[in-house]
Amino acid sequence: MKRRNVLIGGGSLAAVAVSATYIGREQMGSASDYGIATAAIRSPLPEVPEMRDLIRYATLAPNGHNAQPWLFRTAENRIDILPDFARRTPVVDPDDHHLFVSLGCATENLALASAARGRPGSSAFDPTNGSIAFEFGAERRMESALFDAIPRRQSTRAEFDGRPVSSADLQTLAKAAAVRGVDCILITNRPQIDRVRELVVAGNSVQMTDPAFMRELRSWLRFNPRQAAETGDGLYSVASGNPALPSWIGLRAFDWFVKAESENDKYAAQLRSSSGVAVFVAAREDREHWVLVGRACQRFALQATALGLKHAFVNQPVEVPKLRPDLAALVGMPGRRPDIVMRFGYGADLPFSARRPARVMTG
Repeated sequence: MKRRNVLIGGGSLAAVAVSATYIGREQMGSASDYGIATAAIRSPLPEVPEMRDLIRYATLAPNGHNAQPWLFRTAENRIDILPDFARRTPVVDPDDHHLFVSLGCATENLALASAARGRPGSSAFDPTNGSIAFEFGAERRMESALFDAIPRRQSTRAEFDGRPVSSADLQTLAKAAAVRGVDCILITNRPQIDRVRELVVAGNSVQMTDPAFMRELRSWLRFNPRQAAETGDGLYSVASGNPALPSWIGLRAFDWFVKAESENDKYAAQLRSSSGVAVFVAAREDREHWVLVGRACQRFALQATALGLKHAFVNQPVEVPKLRPDLAALVGMPGRRPDIVMRFGYGADLPFSARRPARVMTG
């Protein structure tokens, strides 16, 4: 999944932002109203939840460009999670890899939420349509720190403070991410992190000089609380630490100021400030295993949240095919396709991303 940084240019952005407060305050909506809306989405799960409550928790999973490419179907004792191909991001994700990883993240949230409310279940992947069937099992309450972290987890697209993570916490993270069919490699050695940084910068340079990539990214940007709340999707620029702008100004500022060099500098600083990097590699390159990768990386992200850590996706080395062999060699898995790259460390909270109302079918 991609949680894309959007840097809209230093001092120039500051000048644009000051002007925007006078030009478009009413157009931009209220940050407090946006906060209330995102808090409602993340409100506690009822003690006796309806299926829609469980689905709401499932949708708090990370997903590429915050496109939320999922549909849900309910039946007696069962919830199916289906791919919504209408919400693909075909330039950055041409083979729907990130889409199926996102479905795996949502599946893990659903499993944890159901177990915490006394309905643990099992899931099965259907290769004919790419759906995941989650069937409720016998009643047995199974609360966990990972479940508690679901509404608090966020992809934090900012610099961290550089503090190291203890060996005990690294072991806890590795244990949480242990999913059969997926390898999770934790990198805390600074020279190796620096090598990951080089691959991220190289991948970002390729992507940001691709007009099709930039058009797709631009279409998912949300520059102010009103736009983010009304669409319920996309990449909210304020969640990257940028000021809110009227949409028309934001688009022009993006075109004027977002360049590969400035974005590369930002990614490099973020990797330097990170305590470590997690790389997830599936045993096989198919949709079922991509779902498993999603479950593993979501468990890692939730455990990190429970430990007071932040995380963010830096997936450029897996999104640019020519860089995958270098990353695979770096993590000691030559010949395999790396699936997900996450940096982690200690940092501050940022605004949460929005969510659309889930599309739920019956039968």
